[in-house]
Amino acid sequence: MRIGLVGYGHGGRFFHAPLLSSLPGATFVGVVTRSAERRQLLATEYPGVPAFDSIGQLAEAGVDVLVISTPLKGRPALVLDGLEHGVMVVSDKPFAADAQQAQTLITMAERQGVRLSVYQNRRWDSDFLTVRKLIESGALGQVTRFESRVERYSPPSVNNGSGGGFLRDLGSHLVDQALLLFGPVSRVYGELDHLEKEQAYDSGFFVSLTHASGVISHLGGSCLQNSPGPRFRVTGTQGCYSVDGLDGQEAQALAGLSPKSAGERWGVEEHRRWGWFEQGEIRERVPSERGCWNQFYLQLQTALHSGGPLPVEARDALATTRVLDAARLSAERGQVVDLQAFGAPGANLE
Repeated sequence: MRIGLVGYGHGGRFFHAPLLSSLPGATFVGVVTRSAERRQLLATEYPGVPAFDSIGQLAEAGVDVLVISTPLKGRPALVLDGLEHGVMVVSDKPFAADAQQAQTLITMAERQGVRLSVYQNRRWDSDFLTVRKLIESGALGQVTRFESRVERYSPPSVNNGSGGGFLRDLGSHLVDQALLLFGPVSRVYGELDHLEKEQAYDSGFFVSLTHASGVISHLGGSCLQNSPGPRFRVTGTQGCYSVDGLDGQEAQALAGLSPKSAGERWGVEEHRRWGWFEQGEIRERVPSERGCWNQFYLQLQTALHSGGPLPVEARDALATTRVLDAARLSAERGQVVDLQAFGAPGANLE
């Protein structure tokens, strides 16, 4: 697989390039960036990987897949550019600013006969893989409530609009995970935090999802939280699983490591970071599954060669975007949104 990257900012540099350069049987063809500073970083960190001025130039160099990792505002136009060149595209998350924009991208991909995927790497977080294993094994019984949050204290993130606000950016991960575990949503309630009324982007959120399956998901995030709550707390009829902290792959990537350089240490959580299973007086450690963000690209590689399913389907990202749109509307109006009617003429709020 010949793969190219568009953008070498925070996301492209730390969350994509280390995985692309580690992918066996693949060629990291090049990066589209016009910034002199980022071109110098690329030359230092990946000698021999050239920089290009445009998607057209990179496509002419010969690529099977383009990964678009740029701020949300300009990303859809770049996704369309890649699709128009007839190349499979992986869009960073959030997939789009709203569901209408997401549908436009999907329609173009279908029209061009080109495959489109979305980089939801946190489907392969250590803690999420552990939650999924416990649910699928029946260890928790029937799940009734799913709590998921990403909280940190990072004031510089307050006015960072690269992802369209905290709900749109990190919420896209949390909603995607909830939909993957428990299926479609029927009702959405949302609250948004703004440090000041005139603040352009939200600094935190709370979203309650009522799944058609009956499970309730409580999702939250903040970049101004000094005392983060559990990353996950999953309550079932046979017990509860909780885990603190964030998956360690982000810290490894920011430290300059990759699956290739870290080897068997990549994605492995130290035992003191494992979560807990609790039922009454029973409390025991649950070994964490190994995190594996690189599985996204390994599965993408298989899909490209075999024509099989993509690691993340674009229509999954559309479903996530519709939930995020409903959460924003709910926050604006202070009412629950009926998702089944949302977007249709005469859509109802409860």
